[in-house]
Amino acid sequence: MRKKGESVVIKNGVLIGQILVEEGLVSHQQLESALKEQQRTEDYICTILVAQGFATEKEVFTVLSRQINVPYISLKDRNIEPHIIHKLPAKLANYYKAVPVELDKDTLIVSMVDPRDIRVLDDMKLLLGLEVKGALSSRPEIEEAIRKYYGVGADTIEKMISGKSATQNVLTQTERIDGAEGLDDDATIIRFVNEILSEAIKDRATDIHLEPYQNELCTRFRIDGVLYPIHTPDTVKYFQSAIVSRIKIMAHLNIAERRLPQDGRIKIKIENREIDLRVSTIPTGFGESVHIRVLSAKSFLELKTLGLLEEDLNTIEQVIHKPHGVIFVTGPTGSGKSTTLYASLAHINSSAVKIITIEDPVEYQLKNVNQIQVNHKIGLDFSTALRHMLRHDPDIMMVGEVRDSETAEIAIRAALTGHLVFSTLHTNDAAGAVTRLLDMGIEPFLVSSSLECLIAQRLVRLVCPKCKVRVEPKKEILDEIKRDAAILPKDATYYEGKGCEDCRFTGYWGRTAIYEIIKMTEPIRELILKRSSSQMIKQKAIAQGMRTLRQDGLRKVAMGLTTFVEVMRVAQQEDVGE
Repeated sequence: MRKKGESVVIKNGVLIGQILVEEGLVSHQQLESALKEQQRTEDYICTILVAQGFATEKEVFTVLSRQINVPYISLKDRNIEPHIIHKLPAKLANYYKAVPVELDKDTLIVSMVDPRDIRVLDDMKLLLGLEVKGALSSRPEIEEAIRKYYGVGADTIEKMISGKSATQNVLTQTERIDGAEGLDDDATIIRFVNEILSEAIKDRATDIHLEPYQNELCTRFRIDGVLYPIHTPDTVKYFQSAIVSRIKIMAHLNIAERRLPQDGRIKIKIENREIDLRVSTIPTGFGESVHIRVLSAKSFLELKTLGLLEEDLNTIEQVIHKPHGVIFVTGPTGSGKSTTLYASLAHINSSAVKIITIEDPVEYQLKNVNQIQVNHKIGLDFSTALRHMLRHDPDIMMVGEVRDSETAEIAIRAALTGHLVFSTLHTNDAAGAVTRLLDMGIEPFLVSSSLECLIAQRLVRLVCPKCKVRVEPKKEILDEIKRDAAILPKDATYYEGKGCEDCRFTGYWGRTAIYEIIKMTEPIRELILKRSSSQMIKQKAIAQGMRTLRQDGLRKVAMGLTTFVEVMRVAQQEDVGE
């Protein structure tokens, strides 16, 4: 059965393909490859040719436009006025996969996948009370424009307001979420929540924020460490309580309790990907605010893919294979400390060693690792769990965070009795971890004899590979770089991102880490015994070859991975007065 918005002319890949071959845009071999893919996916031949890189979208649709005598409109280059968007309701735009682009007196120009589908045009003419003419646009551009102008879940919200569905059995991407209830008229809240989750996964978001204010429910995604507002219909505010309740049900929280903060977890499967969602709610003056941390089961990486330069990778691999000692990873919240710890544990995990962790919360499940979840309600905190861990004959222990002197002392004494201990501290740089431990009241001789390695890290955004261009740094940037000329390669190449749709016009896509690693040596141990300042310890480490966060970042700038501005955003303050 033919889908809505799909004609024989446009679906017929052979016919279109032959036209494109005659125009010299694709070869016979490329067409055959695309036709095989079409048989497998039943997708549009034009979309397949573009996706496989055989031709550009503009080339393919310009030819198609000329053949069917309908204008081609590139929606990514078009800024559509709100009053035009409002002419076509969201539920119809989603159902027909159509976007209104122009209004000429009483005639509405609508971009469609198949602008020659007379039935669709007649349906819209009858429903809207306007003359409707079709224009040609690609399906991906239409779907992106619908999200951009109508907002995520706009058709679902319209159906909830109208109280009935305009269409039946309309399939959406959210139906690929395993275990979700049937998306019928009685499950529109379920559908809307699933659409938000699906959009977040598609956009590579690490955090979802649903924030209630007086007249709106604001949705924001954190992507590559930066928060971006996500457009949703204004009317979503009317369903705020229902949306929060749905999320609470999924996370097994108490939906009747709205005065106290609550924490829970959700496990879902989207397109064969297992996703773990960590949910937290807090009461505000305008209702409950919801934060969802997105944790993919495959998102923690191997050590060699974390962004470590070769010499740093060798250093860490040597340290984590030591039989005993303490390894601290430092940095602020969201700097990737947990990922580094998990990657380290995964690297040394085997049937020959017993590993126990105490975490708050357990973020990722590791095979053959005993993972303990902190539970303050029953008195199970880091120090209590750490004492009991020692009675279970562990070889390696991981303490999610050292927050007090009791936990610090137990961890250090465990290292002195033959255990390898991993943990984190919230300090600005690696040397600051020593000062923090001494301030907690830990004796210098314990710190000096137990520490094996201190690692500070930050996350920096990577230059977008789709829109990156080679640039010559400005004079003031070159002057800054000259301070560290000795650690930079002579053939340095600098890149910046121009901004494109893939990177939300930021010029960045993805993240990597920059590191500062202090490996314990006798001179540094002696400084610790003398209660020397963190600045003196840092200077000694630099003299022995350590790169600071800033220097490691500049190496990655010179490698074309990130930008000077991005490195200074996360590392400048820590290196002032160095």
